[in-house]
Amino acid sequence: MLEQERCTMPSSSRWVAMSMALSLLHLLSHAPAVESFPAMLDSIPRLPGQPPVGFRQYSGYVTVDEKQQRALFYYFAEAELDPASKPLVLWLNGGPGCSSLGVGAFSENGPFRPSGDALVRNEYSWNREANMLYLEAPIGVGFSYSTDTSSYEAVNDKITARDNLVFLQGWFVKFPQYKNSNLFITGESYAGHYVPQLAELMLQINRKEKMFNLKGIALGNPVLEFATDFNSRAEFFWSHGLISDTTYKMFTSICNYSRYVREYAEGSVSPICSRVMSQVNKETSKFVDNYDVTLDVCIASVMSQSRRLSPQQVTDTIDVCVEDETVNYLNRQDVQKALHARLVGVRKWAVCSDVLDYDLTNLEIPTITILGKLIKAGIPVLVYSGDQDSVIPLTGSRRLVHGLAEKLGLNTTIPYRVWFQGQQVGGWTQVYGNVLSFATIRGASHEAPFSQPQRSLVLFKSFLQGQPLPEVF
Repeated sequence: MLEQERCTMPSSSRWVAMSMALSLLHLLSHAPAVESFPAMLDSIPRLPGQPPVGFRQYSGYVTVDEKQQRALFYYFAEAELDPASKPLVLWLNGGPGCSSLGVGAFSENGPFRPSGDALVRNEYSWNREANMLYLEAPIGVGFSYSTDTSSYEAVNDKITARDNLVFLQGWFVKFPQYKNSNLFITGESYAGHYVPQLAELMLQINRKEKMFNLKGIALGNPVLEFATDFNSRAEFFWSHGLISDTTYKMFTSICNYSRYVREYAEGSVSPICSRVMSQVNKETSKFVDNYDVTLDVCIASVMSQSRRLSPQQVTDTIDVCVEDETVNYLNRQDVQKALHARLVGVRKWAVCSDVLDYDLTNLEIPTITILGKLIKAGIPVLVYSGDQDSVIPLTGSRRLVHGLAEKLGLNTTIPYRVWFQGQQVGGWTQVYGNVLSFATIRGASHEAPFSQPQRSLVLFKSFLQGQPLPEVF
């Protein structure tokens, strides 16, 4: 029938149709990069209030479980220039349960930040150097959802790692042009669990069939080993003058922070721990931002992520006014439409999930050992710390990295030294065996790209290029 209709077209119409078809074939054959059909459906022509840019953006869903309709939401900003030649970087925020879209993309290292009813350009966006993929994980975070609400119960690291792996496999179906790109996984805070465990799964898959071109991981102020990371807070508080000598002694002997967190999770905080923590909270003051002890607070806003990394009875807060802007922006219907996003089972998009029931006993499972496995497999690892963060202080991270280097028998290849951003010291760094690096970002908070965007971009660029941080200005 179709063939008959085509043959009965007037001759002039046939010539027009043939000419259009030839023109289309010519355009397709000369296109620099042809989007797959699924990617075209996720394309964002323009976000509401967005300034003009020359790079492409995408967002949408990848289903990781058809039966339970579990779907993870992503936002993807291609590199500003020549994306085909740039690496692919996956970014994960922590919590557990906080949004990589709202925190990572719109507050830290993404191309835009909300300001009033509009978006302003982030001059130090990481998509200057890479194709940036932000994933809202696990299920129940941000716009990621399941139609079966039981999926939000007892979520743990193993489930999260598996879902993130399935997500990436599905994402490469949408974006096959990036499958062979150099892949880096980055993240901060509880992503110190997410990132190593995902990378380990990738290596397991690659042993059977090379599917992931993994080139390195970078972790900012990460949770790597529960007791070391959490108990280093006492030293940080004391060394920065936030607590007295007497309280410091109590905080390191009578009830350390890891013991308090464990008791809190079990619902049985001892009277002695309650007294110690009450004194710590009184001296540090609720008007000091524990995620950046030198930063003036924005009284109107309290960052929700603090309720995930720290028990609610501990008044750890990060006051950043940009959170209000982000929450307002991502809850606008026109913005959600542009992002191809939808809310399922929740009334509002939130920075950190109110529906996710994460198994916090996973906090006590060390991931520093997984870093050792990755390094043995030839995967470079960077651990960096904003040096004003008291939640996951640099002292614990530095101690863990040095201990891992000793265990692996890695010699120091770059002795501890300063590095520069412009004419200013950007921080300090040490490298072991050219595969394991530690760096601080001077003046940076728990969310380093937010508080020190330019220095963070210098560190990020060096990491991607496998080059030492600048030694001179």
